[in-house]
Amino acid sequence: MIQNVVEFFRNLPKKQCIECGESIDEQHECYGNKCDGCMDPGKL
Repeated sequence: MIQNVVEFFRNLPKKQCIECGESIDEQHECYGNKCDGCMDPGKL
């Protein structure tokens, strides 16, 4: 049975940073795979 598209995207796991493993708050135009802290360590 084909799943509703909205439900499919709701059930995807949260994206994680490839360096530290922290969950990333994604934005619609962002395809990055690092969290803000790992992209700019000076911010911490």
